[in-house]
Amino acid sequence: MIEAAASPLNKPTGEFPRRFVPKDADLGDWSRVEPLFDALLRREVKSAADLERLVLDTSELVSTLSDERARRSIATSRDTEDAGLEAAFLRFVKEVEPKAAERGDSVSRKIATHPGAGELPERYAVYLRNVRNQIEIFRPENLAIEAEAEEVAQGYGKITGAWTVLFRGEEKTLTQLSLVLQEKDRLLRQEAFDAAAGRRLRNRDAIDDIFDSLVEKRTKIARNAGFSNYVEYRFRQLNRFDYSPADCERLHDAIERFAVPLQREMRESRREALGLETLKPWDLDVDPTGKPGLRPFTDVGRLVSGARSIFERLDADLARQFASLDARGMLDLENRKRKRPGGYCYTLDESRIPFIFANAVGVDDDVRTLLHECGHAFHSLACREEPLVWYRDAPTEFAEVASMSMELLGAPHMTAFYDEGDCARSRREHLEDIVRTFAWVATIDAFQLWVYRHPGHSRAERKAAWLAIADRFSDALDWSGYEEARASAWQRQLHLFFYPLYYVEYAIAQIGALQVWLRAREDGRRALADYRKGLSLGGSRPLKDLFAGAGIRFDFGDEMLRRLLDAVRTEWQRL
Repeated sequence: MIEAAASPLNKPTGEFPRRFVPKDADLGDWSRVEPLFDALLRREVKSAADLERLVLDTSELVSTLSDERARRSIATSRDTEDAGLEAAFLRFVKEVEPKAAERGDSVSRKIATHPGAGELPERYAVYLRNVRNQIEIFRPENLAIEAEAEEVAQGYGKITGAWTVLFRGEEKTLTQLSLVLQEKDRLLRQEAFDAAAGRRLRNRDAIDDIFDSLVEKRTKIARNAGFSNYVEYRFRQLNRFDYSPADCERLHDAIERFAVPLQREMRESRREALGLETLKPWDLDVDPTGKPGLRPFTDVGRLVSGARSIFERLDADLARQFASLDARGMLDLENRKRKRPGGYCYTLDESRIPFIFANAVGVDDDVRTLLHECGHAFHSLACREEPLVWYRDAPTEFAEVASMSMELLGAPHMTAFYDEGDCARSRREHLEDIVRTFAWVATIDAFQLWVYRHPGHSRAERKAAWLAIADRFSDALDWSGYEEARASAWQRQLHLFFYPLYYVEYAIAQIGALQVWLRAREDGRRALADYRKGLSLGGSRPLKDLFAGAGIRFDFGDEMLRRLLDAVRTEWQRL
């Protein structure tokens, strides 16, 4: 198990040997990569079989380049202050990636326009649809801008990775400081909140600078591609064929009608239990009954063994997969200085092994985060034998079903960490977090839509828009005295910087995951089997078919959300 930022990731073992890319190719050197694209472009294609071979060899080249990028990106997130790691990543992003994207577009055009494309087997239909879509929006002049935006976004990671505070004589990361927010002493919680909020506010202007630059660059990219704004461009870039910005706005309306009132009901229950006049932001994580905060583990080794126990209770094969990731050194779970906040699962596309990154400090949410990222990892492993790199990734709307469902499927087995009483507390907190997530997703998504539809906005206008949207999905908290912290709360959401307009997927996927949860309550074995069947499809089918493959519906209409949240309310009240 990885315990230090310096530990190297395992190199490919040869389990999936290369056919086209030389074993010794330095994929960080464009002079070694360029001839490979040239060979694909020169290749004579006389039949559908030749064309299929061209697709497969292109997939191999894309896999190896993706793997190279992943290793460099992971390294920078594990140590945000290592200038050498950052330089290596940015060198790849600026010197290799844009040129590879341009040559890759030429190869894609060769494939998509070939007369034999219509003779390829039916399984290539989604691939060809996506390729043709990407060809339509590709503009060579955008490559340099995208590389610049990537470099700007890295500045956000450096700032947030350096966030520490001196709290009562000890230096703590903000993630470590979050433990204090579970303490019964309200003044102590407020002190911790003050310290974290103050630290963030010190960098507010610098983060605003970064965001201004990103909005400007992304807007330029969209206009270069012939779109009126970045929202329209980004929906096409993300291959969102099954829903539109207007559908997202209808989902916001549904969340406002059904999730926000339930969240306020939950918050009112908490306020009454704590005996407070109003709830402050530092009152959300303390146990309302006065019990100590949930502490499922004291070291990362215990987190790993407990998670393995949960998977053993769910499915022996999942447990073996998790143990294999641990044995391969593909878990970096502990929180430490110089490490980027947050968590993710990033698959190394050549070895086809997922790497899980987290910042665990010993709280209940750390367990759910690991279950969540393991859901992504199991998804990746379920598609491991798929030869097409593009099909080893699912659309994010379904990829997040994999992760959120695993949180819910694992919840009944949290006795791996707790007694029955604390297990019930954990599950209740999880349901509250689901409802909070719906409201927060609507807030962030509505904010992003506004930002990119008003690219020339001032910071004052952005602040006003943010506060109006936050009021709409209000969580009944009392922010008096902390107005500036609330006004810049959006800066905490890293997706805004690294993954623009990627956030509504969490609400769409949560609706899918709750369907998996309801099915599991009726027939756990069948629900898990269908869930894993859906994962095995990867990205090889249209989005609605992926949901159907898991035994659920791609439906985020009013009636579906109301029904699911009614079930959440009933279970929350029972617990």
